[in-house]
Amino acid sequence: MTIELSPMDTAKFVAAKQATAYVESGMKIGLGTGSTAAWLVQCLGELVRDHGLQIKGVPTSNRTAALAREEGIEIITLDEAKWLDLTIDGTDEYDADLNLIKGGGGAHLREKIVASASDRMIVIADASKKVATLGAFPLPVEVLPFGMQTTRALIADTLIGADVLGHDVIQRMQGDAPYVTDEGNFIFDLHLKRIGNPRQLAMVLNQIPGVVENGLFIDICDVVIVGHGNGRVDVRDITNDSNDVVQFDLQDDANLFAELAK
Repeated sequence: MTIELSPMDTAKFVAAKQATAYVESGMKIGLGTGSTAAWLVQCLGELVRDHGLQIKGVPTSNRTAALAREEGIEIITLDEAKWLDLTIDGTDEYDADLNLIKGGGGAHLREKIVASASDRMIVIADASKKVATLGAFPLPVEVLPFGMQTTRALIADTLIGADVLGHDVIQRMQGDAPYVTDEGNFIFDLHLKRIGNPRQLAMVLNQIPGVVENGLFIDICDVVIVGHGNGRVDVRDITNDSNDVVQFDLQDDANLFAELAK
C-alpha cells in the first residue's frame, strides 16, 4: 500500500524518523507537542509495538499524552521520572545557534520544564523553521489570569526599551474565548518581527510579575534535525560541531507512511 504525503508532511515524517535513532530501550523520553512531534510519537509507537522498544514517555501536553497512550507508549510524570535521557520536540523557529521560539501550540511552559530536565534536547523541524534572526514568529508569553491586563501593560512597557522591531501584545484566542493552557493560564503573543538580543529579552520578560514563562529557548537545544520533502534529512549537532546528511528512500518507507497517516 502506498500513500501520497505532502512535501511538508514528508519533511516532518523523515525528521521524526531520524530522531528515533537517538532512542534506546530503557530511556525516559520527553515527548513534545505539535504536528511534527505527533509524527515522532507515532514513529515511537510503531517501534514499541512491532520492535519491542521499551521506553517511558513524559508528555508536554494533554494531547500528546492522549496520543502516546493510543500508540502504546508508557506514560509517566516528570516527578516520577526525576530526570530524562532525552527530549524530542518541534519548534516554531530556530537560528544558527540553535536558539528557539516555541509555544505556537500553547505548551511552551511544560516543554521548557521537560527539556531543561533532560540530558539532551533534540528538535525536529522542516526547513521553513530556520531563520537568520528570531522574531518573525510571534513570541508566546504565558501569564497568570490574575491581573493579566496589568501584566500586559508591563510587557508592553518592557518592549519599548527592548531590541525588537514590533511591539504588539495580542491575547491568544480560541474562537471567541481566550485560549487557556493546560495549566489554566492565558497567552499573550508578542509580534516583535525581529529579536536582536533573545537572551536578554528572555530574562527581562520572566522578571515581570504575572509572567509564568516565555517561548524563547536559549542554550537548551543540542541537536536540530531538519527534514525535506524529498526525503533528505540534515542533522546539526552543536555538542560536537557536526553536520550530517541522511537520505531516506521514500518508496521503502511507503508502508510506514500509510500506517502513520491513518
